Amino acid sequence: VKMGLPMDAVKHSLQRDGLDETIMDLDPNKSLEFQRRVKKGSASPVDNGPPLKDDPDYSKYFKMLKMGLPIGAVKNALHR
Repeated sequence: VKMGLPMDAVKHSLQRDGLDETIMDLDPNKSLEFQRRVKKGSASPVDNGPPLKDDPDYSKYFKMLKMGLPIGAVKNALHR
C-alpha cells in the first residue's frame, strides 16, 4: 500500500459497510470467485471473473488505498 489510506482504515470501512474485511488480504489482480474456489480446493485453472480491484462491490476500497483520500473526505462522500 503506497501513499494511500492505512489498510486498517480501509478494512474498517469495509466492516462498517457490512462487507468482509478479509477481502483486502486477497490478490487484487484475481477475481474474488476464483480465489474463493482456490481456498475451497475446487478451483479450475481458468479465472474468468473481473479482478478484485475492478469488482463493482469492492473497487472503491481499492481506490481508497490507491488515492490516499483523507478519511474525513471518504466519510463525507459516503453520506452524500
